[in-house]
Amino acid sequence: MQRYRDIVVAFSRNGFGYIADEMGLLDLVSLPKRILSHNDYEIEKKSVGERIRLILEELGPTFVKLGQFASTRPDILPENVIRELEKLQDDVGAFPYEEVRDIIETELEKPLETIFAEFEETPLAAASIGQVHYAILHSNDEVAVKIQRPRIHRVVNTDLEILQDLAVLAEKRLDWAERYQVCQIVEEFEKSLKKELNYMQEGRSGERIAFSFEEDKSIHVPEIYWDYTTDKVLVMEYVSGTKLSDEEKLKEKGINRTTLAKRFVEAMFQQVFVDGFFHADPHPGNILALPDEKIIFMDFGMVGHLTPQTQDDLGTFVIALMRQDTDGIMKALMQLGMISDEVDMNSLYQDIEQLRLKYYDVPLSSVSLSEAIEDLFAVSYEHRIHIPSELTLLGKTLLTIEGIVEKLDPELSIVKMAEPFGRELIKRKVHPKKVVGDMFKYFLEYKELVTEFPSSVKKLKEVVKKGKFRMEITIPELDRSLKKLDRISNRLSFSIVLLAFSIVMAGLLVGSALVRQSTLLWNIPVIEIGFVMAAIMFLWIIFAIFRSGRF
Repeated sequence: MQRYRDIVVAFSRNGFGYIADEMGLLDLVSLPKRILSHNDYEIEKKSVGERIRLILEELGPTFVKLGQFASTRPDILPENVIRELEKLQDDVGAFPYEEVRDIIETELEKPLETIFAEFEETPLAAASIGQVHYAILHSNDEVAVKIQRPRIHRVVNTDLEILQDLAVLAEKRLDWAERYQVCQIVEEFEKSLKKELNYMQEGRSGERIAFSFEEDKSIHVPEIYWDYTTDKVLVMEYVSGTKLSDEEKLKEKGINRTTLAKRFVEAMFQQVFVDGFFHADPHPGNILALPDEKIIFMDFGMVGHLTPQTQDDLGTFVIALMRQDTDGIMKALMQLGMISDEVDMNSLYQDIEQLRLKYYDVPLSSVSLSEAIEDLFAVSYEHRIHIPSELTLLGKTLLTIEGIVEKLDPELSIVKMAEPFGRELIKRKVHPKKVVGDMFKYFLEYKELVTEFPSSVKKLKEVVKKGKFRMEITIPELDRSLKKLDRISNRLSFSIVLLAFSIVMAGLLVGSALVRQSTLLWNIPVIEIGFVMAAIMFLWIIFAIFRSGRF
């Protein structure tokens, strides 16, 4: 409950109290009016994206990670918000050495001195999930020791439960949340964060990428020391190099930046287009360079994975792009599972055609990959197309690659470098072995369908004979339309009854005024009886209408 209070306060403090109210959060927690009516003019001057970033930073590690994850989804967030989320910093204060020691000894079940000959108490770096220390093993191997923050699992699990609840609430109460499938996004984020909290998983991801470059001496991935690695402690080879973003040091050490850029791009494209498993956070801090233009990949907490089917669909997409085929691009998008039934296909076709014309007959060396991806994501956002998470992660990775390459060698076109890899995707897709394999797979599927067809028909026949055959017809929006008609008829009935009641009362009043003679009828309280009967009928109809809930 305290965490819910923190969230509502953060929303209110940054000008989003109305969202907390719409989601019903104010019914869960009681807050002073001064907080709910908080009106900071300085906050109002800030953009929506900036205020969202401030909320996430205020709420701590889980929400910072959520913002970083959301920054990879330009298909659901506008560009200005994405730009702000990219500014989210993962740097936090270090936790004490005493806790570091305690975690290592608990996890490895040994005194720290029996594991390390030396252990530097001051961390090399600290982040929201963990921090890294320099150490030397008794074998004289230099290592980097990554230790997870104490109690971080409890904090993250609590926040994830709250995020799941908030996502369900949002989808029920906010149209845009349901449209963008917020529950599914939170689920994807949860899987991603839990992987990052598992250092064994990170070590295995690093080894998998290292295996891909086993024969390539220009690429190096730090070795993992499995004897000293657990879910909360990761011990790996210590490497020292120059960040790709540090132009002065690269120049000082005589490193050829063009060669470095080419090797970096080729290594990333090898991971993406050939292996289907790639480093999804290749920012300059995670990529180092050595004097002989050797590249070191580090930190595999975030990796991307493309299934063979996704790679195949991606190949179809690349073929359509290369052929400048709008119909082919539309078909590829549908195969990738991006287009929902609600999308206006004609409007989408026109926008894709405009994109095709924009890049028509433009030399590959002149095409900006970042601009092309952002154009595609802009179309996706406008038409509310859901892009699979692995593809948004790939798009974000490609944008990061181009950003690094632009600083290393502005003349290098990564689109041109991607061309042979794209052709390789195409070759793989139309390779006779692949075609025969697909035909055999379809043959088995159709064989099973044909084999089961007689028994399925027999079962259907038996069901029809027994009179148990049911057919359901669903007409979208029919129920809503019927409810509207019901409301209209009830309101009309209400109006007629009200009019009738008024006429009866008017008639009775006029009659009583005109009739002056004393008759038997005059002695009967006609007005009173009529009034009571009309009132009973009126109240009964009103009750029936309101009880139906469709007034």
